Amino acid sequence: MLNRVVLVGRLTRDPDLRYTPNGVAVANFNIAVNRPFSNQQGNREADFINCVVWRRPAETLANYMKKGNLIGVDGRIQTRSFEGQDGKTVYVTEVVADSVQFLESKGSGSSQPREGQNQFGGSGHQQSPNQNQNFNQNRKEDNPFQNDGEPIDISDDDLPF
Repeated sequence: MLNRVVLVGRLTRDPDLRYTPNGVAVANFNIAVNRPFSNQQGNREADFINCVVWRRPAETLANYMKKGNLIGVDGRIQTRSFEGQDGKTVYVTEVVADSVQFLESKGSGSSQPREGQNQFGGSGHQQSPNQNQNFNQNRKEDNPFQNDGEPIDISDDDLPF
């Protein structure tokens, strides 16, 4: 059996950090995950997914992430039930996160990368066009396949596949 979920989305509200009577941290949060297609009007829709994370990752999430931040969630789907105030059984389906990855720095909440960040929220070294051009020239000189068209003397035993 397999129950695995991987999501990338934005927090729809600040994580709700609480503690059990035994002192175990638990954070509930929702993320909006864009669908990979547009509707008939050409608009993108999103799914809003309930998630929960426990212990140290719950405290870290609540301390460093807020509404609008881009996060990655790796976990499993869980359905639980409880008796509501009106006496009826209430079913809740949520993602229990095994890990939560921060895909943006603490202060950012924009969907556009800030200067010095790549599209996934990580810091990236920005190169000027001249640096990039010099890099490409050096790469051409180091190309072991520059004389393509000629046979390569290699044994089948040397191939990794």
